[in-house]
Amino acid sequence: MEIIFLQKMKILLVNQTFFPDVAATAQYLTDFAIHLVEIGHDVTVLTGRRSYTTPNQLYKAKEIDHGIKMIRVWSFPFSRNDKSLRILDAFLLNLSFAWHLLWLSDFDQVVAMTTPPLVGWVASLFAKWRHHQFIYWVMDINPDQAVQAGWIRRGGFRARLAERMLRGTLKRSDKIVVLDRFMKDNVLSKGASPERVKIIPPWAPEKIMENISHEKNSFRAQHHLNGKFVVMYSGNFSICHPLDTILQAALVLKNDPSIQFLFVGGGVRLAEVLDFKRKNGLSNVTRLPYQERDQLKNSLSAADFHVVVMGNSYTGVVHPSKIYGILAVGRPFIFIGPAESPIGELIQETGIGQQIEHGDVEGFIRTIHLTRQLSLNEKQEIAQKSFDLKNIRFSQRKLTQELTELFCG
Repeated sequence: MEIIFLQKMKILLVNQTFFPDVAATAQYLTDFAIHLVEIGHDVTVLTGRRSYTTPNQLYKAKEIDHGIKMIRVWSFPFSRNDKSLRILDAFLLNLSFAWHLLWLSDFDQVVAMTTPPLVGWVASLFAKWRHHQFIYWVMDINPDQAVQAGWIRRGGFRARLAERMLRGTLKRSDKIVVLDRFMKDNVLSKGASPERVKIIPPWAPEKIMENISHEKNSFRAQHHLNGKFVVMYSGNFSICHPLDTILQAALVLKNDPSIQFLFVGGGVRLAEVLDFKRKNGLSNVTRLPYQERDQLKNSLSAADFHVVVMGNSYTGVVHPSKIYGILAVGRPFIFIGPAESPIGELIQETGIGQQIEHGDVEGFIRTIHLTRQLSLNEKQEIAQKSFDLKNIRFSQRKLTQELTELFCG
């Protein structure tokens, strides 16, 4: 049963991406904003005007959709593949957010996510100035992410400045939401007050996600996947997600026409995938762009075997949210990354999925062959366990309600 709040609140949500963008933070923030409106709150979203995945695409500067007032800030169409331009883009975007915040009216609450990096610092200053409650919804942690990626030098001026800004944001936060216990430990080490930090993981989208059988899946037919065993990596090809093990496995299996490696999405590592495919003549590697959200049930269900990846040094810094869509379609999956991580722990606790370390190409290929040999009953058992886990621990209804109680209670 949902709680109905009698007191209508004015809530400002701040993040670089929002509907109709396909980035993970856009999808989660959109889900939550719609939920807040449905239970009677007044919601305004301050977000970027350019598409996250296609910077040349512009959205309307102002509009209202699903009862949500959207105000979009200006930014430049910089390439996301150049680290210097990405840092400049984040700096200019934060200036644009700050300018727009100066002219906004009063709110009961200000909620900021973490894109662009350190936008929470800007939003927290605004909230303190206006005496609003400030909530920091941490999807990733910077400057840690930029340092681990080698984009800024550890101990350098920019890293130290960004660290001070992050610590200031955490100190000004009335409430802090993190995605897993590793993130919680990280923010606590940076001075966050333990009583203000709550773990609420991402959810599996409910209304747009379902298991579509291969026989009824138009996506498989459209992309000539019928009769193939499809190994899929779907989502952001970010610097945090090394794809080498998948690509090396595709190279070893290049002469097996029954196995197709499908990369769906985009990001800074896209060039690596395309270059590796071209240099090695890999007809068993296909790349497709991000899919519209209402098509995810078809694209994710088209896989026989999903791959989730996270770099070893990113535990407590990022959280691979793609796992929740995979649970929603009930397909077998493997996690390439550290066992001591949120996904590694999930696999150990539930027995769902497999985990290997980066570079274990032989183990990856062995798991592909074992998955191909699963009986129909074994596949159905995996699917049912996935659905149960999604419904019990990662339900959209349950977790949006937890967020609502935390934010508005």
